[in-house]
Amino acid sequence: MKYIFFFSSILFIVIFSTCSKKNDDYYMTQADKAIQQNDINGAVQAYQNLIKEYPQSPKAPEATFKLASFYQNKMVKKENLSDTLSLEKSAKLYRSIFDQFPNDKNAAKSLFMSGFILANDLKKYNEATATFVIFLQKFPDNELAFSVREELNNMGLTPSEILDKKKNSND
Repeated sequence: MKYIFFFSSILFIVIFSTCSKKNDDYYMTQADKAIQQNDINGAVQAYQNLIKEYPQSPKAPEATFKLASFYQNKMVKKENLSDTLSLEKSAKLYRSIFDQFPNDKNAAKSLFMSGFILANDLKKYNEATATFVIFLQKFPDNELAFSVREELNNMGLTPSEILDKKKNSND
């Protein structure tokens, strides 16, 4: 009887230890696999799970950035969002990276992307301006600072108006 209990215990430990606990690495791997299989909804679900279950993980900003990109490109079909709602969600996700992880390597790019979508896709010029002003305060020397200044100078203008403006300033 002792031996049966001993072997049962060993078997239980082996089985239990081989069951992988879901963690942030697990969700990133699941997302990568889903992307390779062109299963965008599966990748979205994996990223959402990572962000929900491990919001402070060092992988959370990357997952959020990729998720925001899917919404920006209107690739998330499972939620049946309109293009406008998809872009709004993208802008919020990009902004959340800066808000929650201001020192992350993608914080500046994320803040820029949020402002860019607000200005160019959603035509929410007041929100875009506020976002770009924060960008310039926090990242004045960033490689995107020139683009932010251009966005602020040309906000709301059509491409032909921008060209006319540049032409007139060169005269």
